[in-house]
Amino acid sequence: MAKNKKKEVIHLVCEETGDANYTLRRKTGGEKLHLKKYSPRLRRHTMHNEKKKK
Repeated sequence: MAKNKKKEVIHLVCEETGDANYTLRRKTGGEKLHLKKYSPRLRRHTMHNEKKKK
């Protein structure tokens, strides 16, 4: 049987526009993510920060 692993849903929010462009599921805890991802509104890559889903 598979073990139940706690996962949380997080959004990656663009620093420049404030849009939540990406959603991820990952293990709880750890450091916040800071990734360079594509922003469709600006049509270029920008920094995205983690924000928890409410």
